[in-house]
Amino acid sequence: MFFEEIQPFVKELLAEPVAFFGGFASGVLGVDLSQDPVKTWLEKQTGTTSSDDDQMPPSPPSGPQAISID
Repeated sequence: MFFEEIQPFVKELLAEPVAFFGGFASGVLGVDLSQDPVKTWLEKQTGTTSSDDDQMPPSPPSGPQAISID
């Protein structure tokens, strides 16, 4: 029963051990992957660029909002 619960973690660990431990360490240390210098290093490693606008959810509107009820 316990083995069934940890089986997905073991599969990921065996498939990509470096990526697994890198993600685990960044989670434990609280590293924010969207801030420099980690962001620029990740962009160099993957060869892609990302803009902050694409990854950030839209901010909620501030102040009271008008609604109509039928």
